[in-house]
Amino acid sequence: MALTGVQIFKLLPKTNCKKCGFPTCLAFAMALAQGKADIAKCPDVSEESKKVLGEASAPPIRTFDLGSGAKAVKVGGETVLFRHDKKFFNPCALAINIKDNLSDDELAKKAAEAANSEIERVGQKLRVDAVSVEYASNSSAQYEKAVKLVAEKAPDASIILNCKDAAAAEAAVKAVAARKPLVYGATNENAGAMANIAKTHSVPLCACAQGLEALSALTEKLQGLGVNDIVLDSGAKSAKEIIDHNTQIRRAALRKGFKPLGFPVINFVLRDNSIQEVSIASVAIAKYASIVVLSSIEKWKNLALFTLRQNLYTDPQVPMQVEQKIYKVGEPDAAAPLMITTNFSLTYFIVSGEVENSKVPSFLAVMDCEGLSVLTAWAAGKFTAAKISQFIKDSGIESQVSHKELIIPGQVAILSGALEDKLEGWKITVGPREANAIPTFLKSRTV
Repeated sequence: MALTGVQIFKLLPKTNCKKCGFPTCLAFAMALAQGKADIAKCPDVSEESKKVLGEASAPPIRTFDLGSGAKAVKVGGETVLFRHDKKFFNPCALAINIKDNLSDDELAKKAAEAANSEIERVGQKLRVDAVSVEYASNSSAQYEKAVKLVAEKAPDASIILNCKDAAAAEAAVKAVAARKPLVYGATNENAGAMANIAKTHSVPLCACAQGLEALSALTEKLQGLGVNDIVLDSGAKSAKEIIDHNTQIRRAALRKGFKPLGFPVINFVLRDNSIQEVSIASVAIAKYASIVVLSSIEKWKNLALFTLRQNLYTDPQVPMQVEQKIYKVGEPDAAAPLMITTNFSLTYFIVSGEVENSKVPSFLAVMDCEGLSVLTAWAAGKFTAAKISQFIKDSGIESQVSHKELIIPGQVAILSGALEDKLEGWKITVGPREANAIPTFLKSRTV
């Protein structure tokens, strides 16, 4: 159960030494209660208090890294049922399932697709995070060979060993142990052998059972065998089952503090029909899956799922923003046009994209308006003539252009007169109201 700030304060040394970076022990206690500080920052807290506070501050859903290195994916750790309550923190990993009985060329091709799946959208790089290698050949040697090949061709992807044969799984784990693969396939029957593999090689283990009662019994068994990093598979396959099981798991962990279900969830949504598969995957992403495994990763499917995941895992209370600065689109020279907009990510990427489509090299001044769109920022008093003029003067752009002309968004044409007063010697031109008119507008100026 979570402790209040006052309860935490009673367990602290109360020296107000400021070594933790807070002015008082009470301020530190309040930060701990809100999850904004780590008890490790207090050098004088007793071991007994540290144990109590550590257990109390542990997230209701266990957190660990899937994979290793810079591209490892953090799974679990969520604290709310609804993102408007706080936010969702760790975007679910998307994985492609590859059967080990494919030819070497086919294995390499599919692994390379995962490795080359990265796209950029509104400033974020999105990618397929993992490769699940399925034990379909019933040959331990073939499986180990396939796992090695996939790991080689997808060097940054996390590895999921989709194998319930303990002997084959152990051989595969040894081959890619440094990648910290997720071993998928602990059942009630093979729990002892699978737990031994997970403990020996310090890798996470997936508990597989049909239904939540059997699943919780299995996770308790695995924990009793010394395994802590666990992923849950309740056997849910249909959209209805995924919504039902995943919601019950999240509620049990968050609302009831039911530790046997306090782990990340994996959903296999494999379908022959790609439209149906992406629909089921969308349900899993929206309803609490930490890992979603697909049978194929066509570009259109990636874009749809990446976009959904990105939208769900942004903070609904904080707009996405880009850095305030003068951006170069293309290779602008001193005579290139200078346009201005706000730093709302979507606004920036739409505007810069249309400027790029025009093939007219330009300067794009992006002003910090706390992530608000043009009209919203103007209405909130953050995109005003005084603030725009100060930004332009401070940016140093005047020394980079041979003209003094600033193109403002058509939606705030009302600012043109005031801007000409504030920016003495500058010409203020009103640009298009909508971004899709920018190419025509810029091209017409070069004729």
